[in-house]
Amino acid sequence: MAGLIKREDIDEVRQRTDIKEVVDGYVTLKGAGLGSFKGLCPFHDERSPSFTVRPQVGRYHCFGCGEDGDVISFVQKLDHSSFHEAVEKLAARIGFELHYEDGGTGPNREEVGKRQRLLDAHKVADEFFRAQLLTPGAAEGRNFLHGRGFDRAAAEQFGVGYAPQGWDALLKHLRGRGFTDAELKLTGMFSEGNRGIYDRFRGRLIWPIRDIAGDTIGFGARKLYEDDQGPKYLNTPETTLYKKSQVLYGIDLAKRSIAKDRQLVVVEGYTDVMACHLSGIGTAVATCGTAFGTDHIKIARRLLSDDGSGGEVIFTFDGDAAGQKAALRAFEEDQRFVAQTYVAVEPTGADPCDLRQSKGDSAVRDLISSRRPLFEFAIRATLKRHNLDTVEGRIAALRESAPVVAQIRDAGIRPGYARELAGWLGMPVEEVSRAVAVAAKRAAQGETPPGPAGGQQRAGAGAGPGAAQGNTAQGRTAQGRTAGPAAHGSGPGVGALPASGVVPSFNRPDPRDPVASMERQALEVALQEPAMLAGETWERFSAAGFKTPAYQAVHDAMRASGPALTGDPVRWVEQVMHEVPEPLRPLVSELAVVPLPASNAEGVLKYCRDILARLFELQITRVKADKMGQLQRLDPSAHPEEFQRLNRELMMLEMERRSLRSDA
Repeated sequence: MAGLIKREDIDEVRQRTDIKEVVDGYVTLKGAGLGSFKGLCPFHDERSPSFTVRPQVGRYHCFGCGEDGDVISFVQKLDHSSFHEAVEKLAARIGFELHYEDGGTGPNREEVGKRQRLLDAHKVADEFFRAQLLTPGAAEGRNFLHGRGFDRAAAEQFGVGYAPQGWDALLKHLRGRGFTDAELKLTGMFSEGNRGIYDRFRGRLIWPIRDIAGDTIGFGARKLYEDDQGPKYLNTPETTLYKKSQVLYGIDLAKRSIAKDRQLVVVEGYTDVMACHLSGIGTAVATCGTAFGTDHIKIARRLLSDDGSGGEVIFTFDGDAAGQKAALRAFEEDQRFVAQTYVAVEPTGADPCDLRQSKGDSAVRDLISSRRPLFEFAIRATLKRHNLDTVEGRIAALRESAPVVAQIRDAGIRPGYARELAGWLGMPVEEVSRAVAVAAKRAAQGETPPGPAGGQQRAGAGAGPGAAQGNTAQGRTAQGRTAGPAAHGSGPGVGALPASGVVPSFNRPDPRDPVASMERQALEVALQEPAMLAGETWERFSAAGFKTPAYQAVHDAMRASGPALTGDPVRWVEQVMHEVPEPLRPLVSELAVVPLPASNAEGVLKYCRDILARLFELQITRVKADKMGQLQRLDPSAHPEEFQRLNRELMMLEMERRSLRSDA
C-alpha cells in the first residue's frame, strides 16, 4: 500500500503553484492593490467582492464569510476532493513528480478517489464518443450536424461525438480500460437490467458536458433514429459529479469571454450554444434540462464579477408560450443579480441555431444586440393576460404590473417605465406612479404582492441573497488607511471567533484602540514581507511585547516558527499557521492577505519600515516609562550607582528612539 506524500513534496507543490492561476479557473479576479486580487467569493453568495488572494504568501481569505486557506485547500473545497487528490492534481498541473513514504509510488487504481475515477471514466468515454463520430456508422449523426450548419471543425471544437447503436459498445470499451462495473454504475452512463448494465446512450449524437475547470462530468444525447423510443434529448442523470442545477453547458469555453466582456448569454440548447459561439457570441451557455436557477446564478455572478460595476445577463427564449413562461421564471430570479438582465426574442420565434442556419452569423449577433430589459418583457407579458378594453381589466393589470415596475433597481429609469405603463394602460401617470410607490412600500415592509407569472414575488426587491453579508463596510485605522472589515468589527471578527466567545481568552480587538491597530499592522507586515525581519530587525521584533491577546498569540507563533523561514513568505505563513492556536488560524490568514497600502515596491518598503519603526518605538516608550518609574522611586543619595545606571539607560533608549525616526 502506498504511503503518504512526503511533507517536503507537499511544501514544494504549494510553493511552486501560482494560487492566482488556479483561482482564476473558478473566480474572476481583479487587482486590489499591489500584489493582491479580489473577486466574488466562491464559497458564499455575495454582491460585493470580498474574496482576496495574495499570491506572494500563497493564500486566500474571504472577508465576508471567513473562508480561508492555501491553494491545496482551495482545490479540495471547489473540487470536493481529498487532500491527497488535491496535491496530486496540483502536482500534475506543474509537472512535479511526487514521492511517497516507505518508497511508495502513489495510490494504485483501487486507491484513487471515487471522484477521480469517475472523471477518468468520463474522459475515456468522451474520447470514445468523439472517435465514433468519424466512423461509417455515425453517418446519420454527421448528417444532422451538417443540416444544422455545423462542419467537422465545429464538431471538434465542441467535442461532439456519437454513441453507436447496440447495447454495450461503450461498456466494453471502458471495461477494457480497467473500469469495474461497480465504478461504471456510478457514472450515469449506463442503465441496469436483469442481465446487468448496458449503455444508456445508444444511436445518439453526444455532447460532453463539462464543469468550469474543463473536466467532463456528464453527457447530453440527441435522438437520431425514428425507432428510438426515448425522449428527444437524454442527459446524464444526477451523479456525484453531475448536478443539473449546478451545470451550465459551454461554461468551460465561455468563462474567459464572460469575465472579459462582462456578459452572459443564456440559450436553451447545445446547438444554440454552438451557433452563438460560431457567430461571435462567445459568452453563450445553456442549462441542461432544468430552468436557470439559484445555483446557476452563483456561477454566473462569480464569472461576471457581479459587483454593481456593470455587466449584463441576456436570456434568449423561443417566442412561443413555453418560451415566455421561461422568461418570466428568469425574471423571478432577476433580483439575485446586480448586473442588468435582458431578454432577446426573435420575432419569428427562431432560436439562435435556426437563425444562423437561415440568415447567417450576423443575424445571431443582431438578435443579441436587440435585447430589451427583462422587466420590460415581464411588464408586457403581464398586460397580455388582461383585457385592457375594460376598466376592470386595466385595474387588474395595474395591480399586477405595478410591483414589477417597483422592482426595477435603477431608480433613474423607474419613473420612466411608470409613465410607459400609464401609456400602455391608458391611465393617468399620477395614478400609476402612486400604485408603483405603494407596491415598493409593501415590498420594503415584507409583503408579497402577486408576481408577473401569477405567483409571489420575493419581498425586499433588490436585496438579493448576500446583499447584507456581501456589502461589508471598510473601516479606517487611526492612520487613515483602509483595512479589512474583520479588523474593524464588520466581518466575522478576530480569527472568525463566534460572538458567544467560545474561546474567551481571545477577545475581538477594539478597532478604535490605536495600539491594537498598530500591532495589527505590524503583524500584517511581518507575515506578508518577512524579508523585512532579517538580522537585527528579527531580534527587535521577536523581543517586542504585544498588549492585545489575540495579536500576542500570533506574535508568539511567529517567534516559535523562528527566523529561518522569513525569506520564504509561503512557507513562513504556513509555519505560523501550524504554530498559532487553531481558533486564530483564520486571523493569520486574514492578516496575510489584507492589501498593504502602497502602489509600488518602493512604497511597500517605506510602509513596512515605518510600521516596524513605530512598533519598536512603542516598545522603547514602554521600557522608558518603566525605568522612569524606577528612577522616581529611587533615593539618589542612598543608591547613587543605580541612579546613574538608570539615567544612562534612559539616555540610550532615547538615542535609539531618535535613530528609529531618522531611519524610517
